[in-house]
Amino acid sequence: MNYWLVKSEPFKYSWDDLVKDGSTYWDGVRNYQARNNLKAMKKGDLVLYYHSNEGKEVVGVSRVTKEFYQDPTIDDDRWVVVDIEPVNKLNNPVSLADIKKDKRLQKVPLITQSRLSVMPVTKNDFDTIIKMGN
Repeated sequence: MNYWLVKSEPFKYSWDDLVKDGSTYWDGVRNYQARNNLKAMKKGDLVLYYHSNEGKEVVGVSRVTKEFYQDPTIDDDRWVVVDIEPVNKLNNPVSLADIKKDKRLQKVPLITQSRLSVMPVTKNDFDTIIKMGN
């Protein structure tokens, strides 16, 4: 199993929207590195759901339910999506400030590649963030 983090601006598509919908395809990625990360996702992988711009915090855990396929919102076959579903909401959102303060998390791509919208995280980093939020 692999672990990931995806970012969404809550006014565009929030954690609550995902919960209400039950699942969604993760679209709109137009960065090659983020696209390659989508292509690397496997069914069953766990995904930290991060609210960017507003909140700047990890708010929940989702799961990949369908591996990459053509982004249905665009005719350009370079861009792909994966399907995700909510797993659980964190009891306490984990803020970017808290992640930056934690010495164990200094190599998390959220800090080192802050503009990337889809990124891998290690199992240890994933587990650390989950513990911080519960």
